[in-house]
Amino acid sequence: MGTGTGIGRVRGLGSAHHGAHHWLAQRYTAIGNLLLVLWLIFNLLTLPGLDYASVVEWIANPLVAVPMMLMIVSVFWHLRLGMQVMLEDYVHDKGLSFFSILALNFYAIGGAAAGIFAIAKIAFTGAAS
Repeated sequence: MGTGTGIGRVRGLGSAHHGAHHWLAQRYTAIGNLLLVLWLIFNLLTLPGLDYASVVEWIANPLVAVPMMLMIVSVFWHLRLGMQVMLEDYVHDKGLSFFSILALNFYAIGGAAAGIFAIAKIAFTGAAS
């Protein structure tokens, strides 16, 4: 067994077993996104009007706010997983890869937090504002 090449160093070590979890997480979030976005579209189509007051009143309902928050989390988690795979495949410089994934994590967490905050603000203040 050679030690001079990359394949020689890893031959016989087996799989790292890291890819399956990531792959499954992408599939689970994709299924969640599909169900939650279909729920959103169906509910928006059944609203009597799409004016600001109607939508705010609709989001103020806890049975709407919670699935909306779940959808925000699922969409941003799915985005992060997919973009991480793309960055790992195409950014070869280690330093740039590290900072790209760090920026991606900040973006995904910040975007999800902002979305959850907006929905929570509407849900807790209600349709009166």
